[in-house]
Amino acid sequence: MLNMGEIAIDEIKKNAACAIKRQTVPGIKDLPVACKKLIEEENCDIVMALGMPGKEKIDKQCAHEASTGIITAQLMTNTHIIEVFVHIDEAESEKDLAELTEKRTRQHAKNALDLILYPQRLTKTAGTGQRQGRDDVGMIK
Repeated sequence: MLNMGEIAIDEIKKNAACAIKRQTVPGIKDLPVACKKLIEEENCDIVMALGMPGKEKIDKQCAHEASTGIITAQLMTNTHIIEVFVHIDEAESEKDLAELTEKRTRQHAKNALDLILYPQRLTKTAGTGQRQGRDDVGMIK
């Protein structure tokens, strides 16, 4: 399986010179507090929360709870946390899952950089149906 943290770090290093702090947690529900600590204790300007929830009902519930916690952490710290979840059942094969994981992680790493360094890039793509990891859906006509 791919290491989403390594992919994100690689993409950030390819596109910017900035300090990177990495924190690994035991499970997806541990992400919100880790993100909050990175912001408050390590003075991070932005955080990426990476995870791969399983396909079982409990995995989806845990991912939802983690997502809710991540949103709460953003509001508590007034700082963006880019949630990058790839659900195992989003893909039909391991190859497709690997490609989806790589593409989504890299695209969200670029989004994180854009939020901090190049916000005008996000304005240019607003409303264009961008999808991280899959084909873009395009604008509503």
